[in-house]
Amino acid sequence: MESDNTTLIKKHWTSRRRTLNVAAVFFVFLLFSALLPPFPSFAAEDETLDDILSDFDGDNPEIPGNTIDDALEGFDDGSEDDILEGFDDEIIREDTKKPEDTKPPSIFTLDGYARLGASYAFAHDKPEKEETDWRGLSRLCTELNFELNARFSKLWQGRVTGKGAYDFSYAIKGRNKFTDDVLDNYEKEFELHETYIQGRLTDNLDIKFGRQVVVWGKSDNIRVTDVLNPLDMREPGITDIEDLRLPLTMTRLDYYFGDWSLTGIAVHEIRFNKNPEYGSDFYPVTIPPPHEDKPDSDLGNTEYAASINGIFSGWDISFYWADYYNDTSHIQLVSLKLPPVIKRKHARLQMLGTALNVAAGNWLLKTEAARIDGLKFFNAPGKTWSRTDILAGLEYSGFTDTTLSIEAVNRHMNGFDKVLELAPDYAQQDEFQWTARASRNFLNDTLNITLLLSAFGGIGEDGAFQRFSAEYDITDSIQISTGIILYSSGDLIAFKNIGDNDRLFCEIRYSF
Repeated sequence: MESDNTTLIKKHWTSRRRTLNVAAVFFVFLLFSALLPPFPSFAAEDETLDDILSDFDGDNPEIPGNTIDDALEGFDDGSEDDILEGFDDEIIREDTKKPEDTKPPSIFTLDGYARLGASYAFAHDKPEKEETDWRGLSRLCTELNFELNARFSKLWQGRVTGKGAYDFSYAIKGRNKFTDDVLDNYEKEFELHETYIQGRLTDNLDIKFGRQVVVWGKSDNIRVTDVLNPLDMREPGITDIEDLRLPLTMTRLDYYFGDWSLTGIAVHEIRFNKNPEYGSDFYPVTIPPPHEDKPDSDLGNTEYAASINGIFSGWDISFYWADYYNDTSHIQLVSLKLPPVIKRKHARLQMLGTALNVAAGNWLLKTEAARIDGLKFFNAPGKTWSRTDILAGLEYSGFTDTTLSIEAVNRHMNGFDKVLELAPDYAQQDEFQWTARASRNFLNDTLNITLLLSAFGGIGEDGAFQRFSAEYDITDSIQISTGIILYSSGDLIAFKNIGDNDRLFCEIRYSF
C-alpha cells in the first residue's frame, strides 16, 4: 500500500503535468490565431477603385451611353417646383404641434440583467465520512442585477446599482452538510454596488460621491498599483479582475488641465477582500481562522489616495499614492495569557507607484512599478516591511479579430528574513507571477473564445489555474457562456490543497 507521502507526490506531479499540458494547448491556440485567415471578401482582390468606376466612363461597349450625363438625363425636364412638389405637404411645423405631442424626456433610465449560473466539480475524490462532499453540483445561482441612472441636468447625474442572488445548490445537496460560515457567505447575497452622484463644480473640477470602483494601473490580469478596491476571491479564477472589484464609499475630486488630470480620493468605507470561507473547498486548511479585527468606518480610519494622469499621442503615464489598509490580513498575537489570544489584523500601508502604456502599431507595452511600506507578519512582531513590485506586459492585436497578451510581475521583499518563510506567514523573498491570454472573436463578433493561463512561479510550482471559456450572443439581449477551469496546488497558502477543485461552468444571461 502506498504511503500518504507517495500519494501526495503523485497528485502534485499529476497537477504539474496538467499545467504543462494546458500551456501546450495555449501555444497551439496562439498558432491557430496567427495562421487562421480572415473571412473572405466579396470584392475581387486585384480590383482597384479605377476598375470599379471604369463602367461609368462610357468606355464599356456592353453598356451603351453609360455616361454620367446619360444617367442624369431627364432630371432637368421639369421645373424646380415640379421636382419638389409635395415635399412640404408632410412637414409638421414646430409651432403647430399640440402640447400633448411634446413630452419632456424622463430623467431616469433603468437597465439590468438576470442570469442563471452553474458549476460542476468533477475532480474531487470521495470524502471521508465527516468531510463535506464537494463532488458534482457546486453552484446553481440565480442573480438579478439592476442599474438605475438619473440625469438631473447637463452637469449632474447619479446612479444606483445593486444585485440580489440565491444559490440553490446548498438546498439541493443538503444545507446541514455545510458550515455556517459557508451558508452565510455563499448561499444568498444582496448588495448595493456602484451608487453615487457626480457633477461639475467648475469648468475644470468634477466631484463624485458614493459607492464606486476606481481602477488604477494598466494590467488586465495582475494587480500592482490597483490597490483601492478589494476583490471577491471566494471562487478564484472563474471571472476576470474587472468583474471582481468590490465598491467602496468614497469622495473623488478630478481636476483637468491640458493633457493632465489630478485626482484626490478619500475612502470612507473600510472593506476587505471576500476570501474563501472556512469549510469551503477553496479554504486552504482544516482549522477555522482566528477572529478578524476590522477597523471601523469612521473619520479616523479614512483612507486617502491621489493620482496624476497624462494622456498623449501614442502613450500615457500615471503616478499614484495611497494610504490604505491591507486587504490581506496578517495573524497577530494579542495576548500571552492562557489561553493565548490570536487575531487577524489589517496593517496600514503606504503605496507609491507609476504605470505607463506605449502603443506602437499593433503592439502595446505595459509597465507598472510600486513600493509598498508597512507590511506586517506574525513571525516578526513589532516590525514592518517594505516590498517592491515591478510588472511588464506586452499585447499584440495584429491578427484578425485576435488579441494576444502576456504579463509578468516580481514582488520583492526588501530586507528579507528567512523566518518569514515559516508557517503561518509563508512569505517569499521573491514572488513571481505571470499570465498569458489569447482571445479571438468569430461569427461577426457574436462568439468569443478566450484561454487564460495564470501561474505563480516559473512553471506554476507555487500554484496555477487555467481557464478556457466561450461566450455567444444569441440575440442582443441573451448571452450564453461556458467553460472549464483547472487548478494546480502550490506552495502559496492560497493554493494549498485546491488541485482537486477543477470544474465546468456555464451561464445564461438576459439583459433588459
